[in-house]
Amino acid sequence: MQPELPHPPSDAEFVGLLTQSQLSLLLYVRSLMPGEADAGDVAQQANAKIWEKRADFALGTNFLAWSFAIARFEVLNYRKRQARDSRLTFSEDLEQTITSELQQIDDDLLSRQEALRKCLDGLKPESRTLLMDRYGTTESLSDFARRIGRSAGGLKVSLHRIRTTLADCIERRLVSGASQ
Repeated sequence: MQPELPHPPSDAEFVGLLTQSQLSLLLYVRSLMPGEADAGDVAQQANAKIWEKRADFALGTNFLAWSFAIARFEVLNYRKRQARDSRLTFSEDLEQTITSELQQIDDDLLSRQEALRKCLDGLKPESRTLLMDRYGTTESLSDFARRIGRSAGGLKVSLHRIRTTLADCIERRLVSGASQ
């Protein structure tokens, strides 16, 4: 029996891979465009290009490395469009270094995401709801506190405690390897 050759993923498999890589992809693009307000737009353009090229990706290969390469070209295309600006740009060697280092820290980032997900599941429901409601809005802390009928100071203390609990939980999971 011959080993199965790499093949393109189904659309559902590809969407799963693309969804999982969103944070890493955005961080990668932002690292190549420090201080650029357009990094989010370039990341979205990279997502569109990644989707266009989905038939070129073979399951079993490194999706992040593949998507980072596409994102890097989108950053270069952005820079070409901005060529008349005299902004700071990175050399190709520096971009390669950043790419290599980001791929190395990506495993840590994914482990932290998984630990955060599990720690969020372990919170009391009311704490989880408070956290999600607070960070799911763009309201100021005082506006949010007023809307939910709490004092801003009390809310600030509650959110600090929840964040501390989450941070401790994440560190415990990472140290014990429980998030794996």
